[in-house]
Amino acid sequence: MTARTRAAAALCGLLATTAVAALRAHNGPPFPIVPTRIVGPYQLSVWTDPDTTDDGSAAGRFWVTLQPAGGGRTLPAETRAEVSIRPLDRQGPPIAGRAAPVGRDPSRQFVALVMDHEGPFAVRVTIEGPLGAADVDAQVDATYDLRPSPVLLIVYAVPFLLVGFLWVKLLARRRRARGGH
Repeated sequence: MTARTRAAAALCGLLATTAVAALRAHNGPPFPIVPTRIVGPYQLSVWTDPDTTDDGSAAGRFWVTLQPAGGGRTLPAETRAEVSIRPLDRQGPPIAGRAAPVGRDPSRQFVALVMDHEGPFAVRVTIEGPLGAADVDAQVDATYDLRPSPVLLIVYAVPFLLVGFLWVKLLARRRRARGGH
C-alpha cells in the first residue's frame, strides 16, 4: 500500500466518523403544539420534539417561548414554566419538569421529560411569575426516533467507502502507468 493510498483511506475513515457524529447530534426538527397565543398575561408558544426511549433517558423535549401579552415590556427574570405530561392511552402518573431559561433568557425555556412509550400524551404548561399565572393544555403523539443507529450507518457506508478506495487505487495505478511511458 502506498502512502497516498493510506492517506486516502485515512481521510475516508475520518470523513465517515465525522458524518456519523454529525448525524447523531440531531433528532429532527421540533414542531409547535401550541402556536403563538395569548394566555392570561402572557403571549406564548410551545414547541416539542417528542421522542420516546426505552432506556429511561429524557428525550421528550419541550421549548416554551414567552412574552408579556401587552407588549412593550420585558419578561421578568423570575417567570418560570413547568411542563407536565401524562399518557392518554394507558394508566400512568404524570411526569413534570421545571423548564430552565435558555441562555439566561426567561422568554425561552427548555425542559426534557421521559416519554416511555409511543402514543398520545396530554401536555400541560403552567407559567408562574410576577405578571401572574397561566395554564395551557395540548396533546402530542410520542414516537421512536426511527433513524438507524450510528453503528448501522457505518455498516451501510462501508460498501461506498470500499468502492471509493478501489477507485482511488485504480486512479493511482493509471497515473503511475502513464508516468512510466
